[in-house]
Amino acid sequence: MLPVFLQGLSLGLAFLAPIGMQNLFVINSALSHTFGRALATSLVVVFWDISLGVTCFLGAGALMDAFPWLKKIMLGLGGILVIYIGIGLIRTEASLDGGKDINQPFLKIIVAAFVVTWLNPQALIDGTMMLGAFRATLPAGGDLPFILGFTSASFIWFNGLAIASNLLGAKINTRALTWLNRLCGVVIICYGAKLLFDLARMIFG
Repeated sequence: MLPVFLQGLSLGLAFLAPIGMQNLFVINSALSHTFGRALATSLVVVFWDISLGVTCFLGAGALMDAFPWLKKIMLGLGGILVIYIGIGLIRTEASLDGGKDINQPFLKIIVAAFVVTWLNPQALIDGTMMLGAFRATLPAGGDLPFILGFTSASFIWFNGLAIASNLLGAKINTRALTWLNRLCGVVIICYGAKLLFDLARMIFG
């Protein structure tokens, strides 16, 4: 099941890498705090992100178990949504504005990390649709390796981002982040195309 784990890992990294509220939160914390505080903040974000991912994955799975016909709908809508997200990333310029958390008490940082992760309706919808679509394509016994790979991406990405941001400081610029967005956009579009291909194969055999 290593290929399934790697699929979850690569998908998770492709979706986490583009600049967004969580990344801004981690970057700005790393730029404005000590190394230890930056790493502690990233671990809080990892916790909330993993909890959201697992919830979306299990929730979509429960729906498809209850209504098997939802698999095809999830694949179709999920594939289109993933391609749309990828195109948006290619066309969007990255920005480091927003997400500041300078000198906040750590409890407030925990709450803020929860807000930027869980209280984002689009993240809940996108996460459920995307993970539901991929769960519909997994082989028997593939659920655990896939979600372990997907959640491992969260741990690797956010902690790596905090460490790199803290060490590099002002060298981080929007140009590099924009190209990272574009690269991830291409990868995500390929994943969306795969979902639509799996749907066509499921329909037409």
